Amino acid sequence: MKVLPFLSLRPRLPRLPGPRLSTALLGATVLELVVLTGHLAAYPFGLTQERVPQERRTPERRAPDLPQGQGPPSLPGSPAAERPVVLLHGFIDNRSVFVLLRRALARHGRRHLASLNYSPLTRDLRTAAELLGRHVEEICARTGQREVDIVGHSLGGLIARYYVQRLGGDHRVRTLVTLGTPHGGTAVAPGAGLHPIVRQMRGGSPLIEELRLPAPGCRTRFVSFWSELDQVMVPVGTACVDHPDLDAVNVRVTGIGHLALPVHPAVAAAVREALESQESQESQKFREDTAPSSGTSSVA
Repeated sequence: MKVLPFLSLRPRLPRLPGPRLSTALLGATVLELVVLTGHLAAYPFGLTQERVPQERRTPERRAPDLPQGQGPPSLPGSPAAERPVVLLHGFIDNRSVFVLLRRALARHGRRHLASLNYSPLTRDLRTAAELLGRHVEEICARTGQREVDIVGHSLGGLIARYYVQRLGGDHRVRTLVTLGTPHGGTAVAPGAGLHPIVRQMRGGSPLIEELRLPAPGCRTRFVSFWSELDQVMVPVGTACVDHPDLDAVNVRVTGIGHLALPVHPAVAAAVREALESQESQESQKFREDTAPSSGTSSVA
Protein backbone atom coordinates (compact mmCIF):
# COMPACT_ATOMS: atom_id res chain seq x y z
CA MET A 1 0.00 0.00 0.00
CA LYS A 2 1.38 3.36 -1.02
CA VAL A 3 0.54 6.89 0.05
CA LEU A 4 0.44 9.53 -2.67
CA PRO A 5 1.26 13.05 -1.49
CA PHE A 6 -0.60 15.89 -3.17
CA LEU A 7 0.10 19.57 -2.86
CA SER A 8 -2.51 21.02 -0.52
CA LEU A 9 -4.51 23.85 -2.07
CA ARG A 10 -5.35 25.37 1.30
CA PRO A 11 -3.00 27.79 3.09
CA ARG A 12 -1.01 26.02 5.75
CA LEU A 13 -1.85 27.00 9.31
CA PRO A 14 0.31 26.47 12.38
CA ARG A 15 -0.47 23.36 14.39
CA LEU A 16 -2.70 24.14 17.35
CA PRO A 17 -3.13 22.01 20.45
CA GLY A 18 -6.24 19.97 21.28
CA PRO A 19 -9.19 21.86 19.76
CA ARG A 20 -7.77 21.81 16.21
CA LEU A 21 -9.51 18.59 15.22
CA SER A 22 -12.82 19.72 16.72
CA THR A 23 -12.61 22.98 14.80
CA ALA A 24 -11.82 21.11 11.60
CA LEU A 25 -14.69 18.70 12.23
CA LEU A 26 -17.08 21.59 12.76
CA GLY A 27 -15.99 23.20 9.51
CA ALA A 28 -16.32 19.91 7.66
CA THR A 29 -19.80 19.37 9.10
CA VAL A 30 -20.95 22.82 7.96
CA LEU A 31 -19.56 22.09 4.50
CA GLU A 32 -21.37 18.73 4.45
CA LEU A 33 -24.67 20.49 5.16
CA VAL A 34 -24.04 22.99 2.38
CA VAL A 35 -23.19 20.19 -0.05
CA LEU A 36 -26.24 18.21 1.02
CA THR A 37 -28.52 21.21 0.44
CA GLY A 38 -27.13 21.77 -3.03
CA HIS A 39 -27.29 18.10 -3.88
CA LEU A 40 -30.92 17.80 -2.83
CA ALA A 41 -31.72 20.62 -5.23
CA ALA A 42 -29.88 18.88 -8.08
CA TYR A 43 -31.05 15.35 -7.26
CA PRO A 44 -34.25 15.36 -9.40
CA PHE A 45 -32.24 16.22 -12.51
CA GLY A 46 -30.19 13.02 -12.19
CA LEU A 47 -33.01 10.52 -11.72
CA THR A 48 -33.02 9.39 -15.36
CA GLN A 49 -30.14 7.85 -17.25
CA GLU A 50 -28.20 10.40 -19.26
CA ARG A 51 -28.75 10.56 -22.98
CA VAL A 52 -26.28 8.44 -24.93
CA PRO A 53 -24.33 10.67 -27.32
CA GLN A 54 -24.56 9.86 -31.00
CA GLU A 55 -21.23 8.38 -32.03
CA ARG A 56 -20.23 7.12 -35.43
CA ARG A 57 -20.14 3.34 -35.32
CA THR A 58 -17.75 1.95 -37.89
CA PRO A 59 -15.92 -1.39 -37.79
CA GLU A 60 -12.64 0.48 -37.25
CA ARG A 61 -14.03 2.26 -34.16
CA ARG A 62 -15.59 -0.76 -32.46
CA ALA A 63 -13.60 -2.24 -29.60
CA PRO A 64 -12.78 -5.91 -30.34
CA ASP A 65 -13.43 -8.63 -27.82
CA LEU A 66 -10.53 -9.32 -25.51
CA PRO A 67 -9.24 -12.92 -25.27
CA GLN A 68 -9.55 -14.44 -21.82
CA GLY A 69 -6.43 -13.74 -19.75
CA GLN A 70 -5.10 -11.11 -22.14
CA GLY A 71 -5.03 -7.42 -21.32
CA PRO A 72 -5.87 -4.66 -23.79
CA PRO A 73 -2.96 -3.70 -26.04
CA SER A 74 -2.01 -0.07 -26.27
CA LEU A 75 -3.51 1.98 -29.07
CA PRO A 76 -1.10 4.33 -30.85
CA GLY A 77 -2.54 7.82 -31.09
CA SER A 78 -5.07 7.19 -28.32
CA PRO A 79 -4.36 9.87 -25.69
CA ALA A 80 -5.85 9.93 -22.23
CA ALA A 81 -8.43 12.45 -23.46
CA GLU A 82 -9.93 9.77 -25.69
CA ARG A 83 -10.26 7.16 -22.94
CA PRO A 84 -13.81 7.23 -21.52
CA VAL A 85 -14.37 8.07 -17.86
CA VAL A 86 -17.26 6.28 -16.16
CA LEU A 87 -18.71 7.99 -13.06
CA LEU A 88 -20.55 5.76 -10.56
CA HIS A 89 -22.52 7.24 -7.64
CA GLY A 90 -23.04 5.97 -4.10
CA PHE A 91 -25.97 4.42 -2.23
CA ILE A 92 -29.42 6.03 -2.71
CA ASP A 93 -27.87 8.65 -4.97
CA ASN A 94 -27.71 9.33 -8.70
CA ARG A 95 -25.49 10.82 -11.37
CA SER A 96 -26.23 14.40 -10.28
CA VAL A 97 -23.55 14.07 -7.57
CA PHE A 98 -20.89 14.27 -10.31
CA VAL A 99 -22.04 17.48 -12.02
CA LEU A 100 -19.03 19.52 -10.83
CA LEU A 101 -16.44 16.75 -11.27
CA ARG A 102 -17.75 15.99 -14.74
CA ARG A 103 -17.50 19.67 -15.67
CA ALA A 104 -13.92 19.84 -14.37
CA LEU A 105 -12.86 16.78 -16.39
CA ALA A 106 -14.54 18.11 -19.53
CA ARG A 107 -12.79 21.47 -19.15
CA HIS A 108 -9.45 19.66 -19.17
CA GLY A 109 -10.11 17.79 -22.38
CA ARG A 110 -11.91 14.58 -21.46
CA ARG A 111 -14.18 13.90 -24.44
CA HIS A 112 -16.05 10.77 -23.35
CA LEU A 113 -17.77 11.03 -19.96
CA ALA A 114 -20.53 8.69 -18.84
CA SER A 115 -22.46 9.02 -15.57
CA LEU A 116 -24.31 5.80 -14.79
CA ASN A 117 -27.30 5.23 -12.53
CA TYR A 118 -28.03 1.92 -10.85
CA SER A 119 -31.33 1.24 -9.12
CA PRO A 120 -31.57 1.79 -5.33
CA LEU A 121 -33.73 -1.35 -5.37
CA THR A 122 -30.73 -3.47 -6.37
CA ARG A 123 -30.38 -6.08 -3.63
CA ASP A 124 -26.94 -7.46 -4.46
CA LEU A 125 -23.75 -5.53 -5.16
CA ARG A 126 -22.66 -8.31 -7.49
CA THR A 127 -25.69 -7.66 -9.71
CA ALA A 128 -24.78 -3.98 -9.89
CA ALA A 129 -21.20 -4.95 -10.82
CA GLU A 130 -22.48 -7.14 -13.66
CA LEU A 131 -24.60 -4.25 -14.93
CA LEU A 132 -21.55 -1.99 -14.78
CA GLY A 133 -19.64 -4.52 -16.87
CA ARG A 134 -22.33 -4.44 -19.58
CA HIS A 135 -22.26 -0.63 -19.58
CA VAL A 136 -18.47 -0.62 -19.92
CA GLU A 137 -18.61 -2.98 -22.90
CA GLU A 138 -21.23 -0.75 -24.57
CA ILE A 139 -19.15 2.37 -23.95
CA CYS A 140 -16.02 0.75 -25.38
CA ALA A 141 -17.94 -0.37 -28.45
CA ARG A 142 -19.49 3.07 -28.95
CA THR A 143 -16.25 5.03 -28.57
CA GLY A 144 -13.86 2.57 -30.19
CA GLN A 145 -11.67 2.50 -27.06
CA ARG A 146 -10.39 -0.67 -25.41
CA GLU A 147 -10.12 0.76 -21.90
CA VAL A 148 -12.00 3.09 -19.58
CA ASP A 149 -11.26 4.86 -16.33
CA ILE A 150 -13.81 4.70 -13.51
CA VAL A 151 -14.45 7.15 -10.67
CA GLY A 152 -16.72 5.76 -7.95
CA HIS A 153 -18.07 7.53 -4.89
CA SER A 154 -18.77 5.45 -1.75
CA LEU A 155 -20.73 2.31 -2.73
CA GLY A 156 -20.05 3.09 -6.40
CA GLY A 157 -16.34 2.52 -5.82
CA LEU A 158 -17.04 -0.83 -4.19
CA ILE A 159 -19.22 -1.92 -7.11
CA ALA A 160 -16.46 -0.95 -9.52
CA ARG A 161 -13.83 -2.77 -7.46
CA TYR A 162 -15.91 -5.96 -7.49
CA TYR A 163 -16.26 -5.70 -11.26
CA VAL A 164 -12.52 -5.20 -11.66
CA GLN A 165 -11.31 -7.74 -9.13
CA ARG A 166 -13.90 -10.52 -9.34
CA LEU A 167 -15.54 -10.25 -12.78
CA GLY A 168 -12.51 -9.73 -15.00
CA GLY A 169 -13.05 -6.00 -15.39
CA ASP A 170 -9.32 -5.33 -15.07
CA HIS A 171 -9.09 -6.09 -18.81
CA ARG A 172 -11.21 -3.00 -19.48
CA VAL A 173 -10.46 -0.63 -16.58
CA ARG A 174 -7.10 1.11 -16.65
CA THR A 175 -7.52 3.24 -13.50
CA LEU A 176 -10.17 3.00 -10.78
CA VAL A 177 -10.46 6.08 -8.55
CA THR A 178 -12.58 5.67 -5.42
CA LEU A 179 -13.85 8.47 -3.19
CA GLY A 180 -14.78 7.49 0.36
CA THR A 181 -15.34 3.83 -0.50
CA PRO A 182 -15.59 1.22 2.31
CA HIS A 183 -12.97 -1.16 0.91
CA GLY A 184 -12.59 -2.85 4.28
CA GLY A 185 -16.24 -2.51 5.28
CA THR A 186 -17.69 0.21 7.48
CA ALA A 187 -19.23 -0.04 10.93
CA VAL A 188 -21.51 2.91 10.13
CA ALA A 189 -24.14 1.84 7.64
CA PRO A 190 -27.59 3.35 8.27
CA GLY A 191 -30.40 0.85 7.75
CA ALA A 192 -27.99 -2.07 7.69
CA GLY A 193 -30.73 -4.39 8.92
CA LEU A 194 -33.13 -3.31 6.18
CA HIS A 195 -31.27 -3.21 2.86
CA PRO A 196 -29.19 -6.21 1.73
CA ILE A 197 -26.73 -4.17 -0.32
CA VAL A 198 -25.96 -2.02 2.73
CA ARG A 199 -25.31 -5.11 4.82
CA GLN A 200 -22.74 -6.09 2.20
CA MET A 201 -20.81 -2.91 3.00
CA ARG A 202 -20.29 -3.84 6.62
CA GLY A 203 -16.95 -5.13 7.83
CA GLY A 204 -16.73 -8.91 7.82
CA SER A 205 -19.58 -9.40 5.34
CA PRO A 206 -19.15 -12.26 2.82
CA LEU A 207 -18.68 -9.74 0.02
CA ILE A 208 -15.95 -7.81 1.86
CA GLU A 209 -14.22 -11.09 2.66
CA GLU A 210 -14.49 -12.06 -1.01
CA LEU A 211 -12.57 -8.92 -1.94
CA ARG A 212 -9.80 -10.02 0.42
CA LEU A 213 -9.20 -13.14 -1.67
CA PRO A 214 -6.07 -13.31 -3.86
CA ALA A 215 -6.23 -11.33 -7.11
CA PRO A 216 -3.00 -12.25 -8.91
CA GLY A 217 -2.31 -10.40 -12.13
CA CYS A 218 -4.95 -7.72 -11.64
CA ARG A 219 -4.07 -5.05 -14.20
CA THR A 220 -6.13 -2.12 -12.93
CA ARG A 221 -4.45 0.70 -11.04
CA PHE A 222 -6.34 1.83 -7.90
CA VAL A 223 -6.29 5.36 -6.47
CA SER A 224 -8.34 5.66 -3.29
CA PHE A 225 -9.18 9.00 -1.67
CA TRP A 226 -9.98 8.82 2.04
CA SER A 227 -10.78 11.59 4.49
CA GLU A 228 -9.86 11.73 8.16
CA LEU A 229 -13.19 13.55 8.75
CA ASP A 230 -15.37 11.06 6.85
CA GLN A 231 -18.05 10.13 9.39
CA VAL A 232 -19.47 7.40 7.15
CA MET A 233 -16.22 5.41 7.06
CA VAL A 234 -15.64 3.78 10.45
CA PRO A 235 -12.79 3.40 10.95
CA VAL A 236 -11.61 6.03 8.46
CA GLY A 237 -8.84 3.72 7.27
CA THR A 238 -11.43 1.37 5.81
CA ALA A 239 -11.54 3.68 2.77
CA CYS A 240 -7.96 2.66 1.89
CA VAL A 241 -7.19 -0.18 -0.50
CA ASP A 242 -5.05 -2.69 1.40
CA HIS A 243 -4.47 -5.78 -0.73
CA PRO A 244 -1.10 -7.36 -1.57
CA ASP A 245 -2.06 -8.15 -5.17
CA LEU A 246 -3.41 -4.73 -6.13
CA ASP A 247 -1.48 -1.72 -7.42
CA ALA A 248 -3.03 0.70 -4.94
CA VAL A 249 -2.30 4.34 -4.11
CA ASN A 250 -4.13 5.86 -1.12
CA VAL A 251 -4.59 9.63 -0.90
CA ARG A 252 -5.39 11.27 2.44
CA VAL A 253 -7.82 14.18 2.20
CA THR A 254 -7.98 16.81 4.93
CA GLY A 255 -10.71 19.19 6.00
CA ILE A 256 -13.76 17.72 4.26
CA GLY A 257 -16.28 14.94 4.86
CA HIS A 258 -17.95 12.17 2.90
CA LEU A 259 -20.43 14.17 0.81
CA ALA A 260 -17.88 16.80 -0.22
CA LEU A 261 -15.44 14.33 -1.78
CA PRO A 262 -17.02 14.26 -5.27
CA VAL A 263 -17.65 18.03 -5.40
CA HIS A 264 -14.60 19.68 -3.83
CA PRO A 265 -12.42 21.46 -6.45
CA ALA A 266 -9.14 20.36 -4.85
CA VAL A 267 -10.24 16.72 -4.94
CA ALA A 268 -11.38 17.16 -8.56
CA ALA A 269 -7.93 18.46 -9.49
CA ALA A 270 -6.26 15.53 -7.74
CA VAL A 271 -8.60 13.04 -9.46
CA ARG A 272 -7.71 14.56 -12.82
CA GLU A 273 -4.01 14.26 -12.03
CA ALA A 274 -4.47 10.61 -11.08
CA LEU A 275 -6.30 9.84 -14.32
CA GLU A 276 -3.69 11.60 -16.41
CA SER A 277 -0.80 9.67 -14.88
CA GLN A 278 0.26 7.50 -17.81
CA GLU A 279 1.31 4.21 -16.25
CA SER A 280 1.32 2.73 -12.76
CA GLN A 281 5.09 2.34 -12.84
CA GLU A 282 5.34 6.12 -13.17
CA SER A 283 3.61 6.62 -9.81
CA GLN A 284 6.94 7.26 -8.06
CA LYS A 285 7.74 10.12 -10.44
CA PHE A 286 4.17 11.39 -9.99
CA ARG A 287 4.66 11.47 -6.22
CA GLU A 288 7.96 13.33 -6.54
CA ASP A 289 6.51 15.89 -8.95
CA THR A 290 3.48 16.68 -6.81
CA ALA A 291 4.98 16.47 -3.30
CA PRO A 292 5.39 19.81 -1.48
CA SER A 293 8.71 20.58 0.12
CA SER A 294 7.19 20.17 3.58
CA GLY A 295 6.34 16.53 2.90
CA THR A 296 2.60 17.03 3.47
CA SER A 297 0.56 14.10 2.13
CA SER A 298 -2.87 15.59 1.78
CA VAL A 299 -5.32 17.25 -0.54
CA ALA A 300 -8.07 19.83 0.09
